[in-house]
Amino acid sequence: MQIIGIDHIQIAMPPGEEDAARAFYGRLLGLREVAKPTHLAARGGCWFEGGGVKIHIGVEADFVPARKAHPGLLVRDLARLVEVLEEAGFRTIIDQPLDGYNRRYVSDPFGNRLELMERE
Repeated sequence: MQIIGIDHIQIAMPPGEEDAARAFYGRLLGLREVAKPTHLAARGGCWFEGGGVKIHIGVEADFVPARKAHPGLLVRDLARLVEVLEEAGFRTIIDQPLDGYNRRYVSDPFGNRLELMERE
């Protein structure tokens, strides 16, 4: 028995914030929204996919953002993505170097931390 991969990651958001999730994950990060299964759609939230990544944004009634724990997302053209995010009002943060990568941190509209990584 062994773990062979990750099917998806789940990130939480407060109730009723689907439009903000669509604007950030869909329009800014360029992921496409996919329909949730009917029996899960009633819970709210949004699912996104693109480039082999699946991100599920789930509703959490007593939401607290993940400010330290985070997914590391591989990207192409990090410089352009940083421009897009900052033009939209999302501040990106440079952290200590990591061999083989250029990277930045950004918080989604709900305060969840994301690491954006581009291989050098």
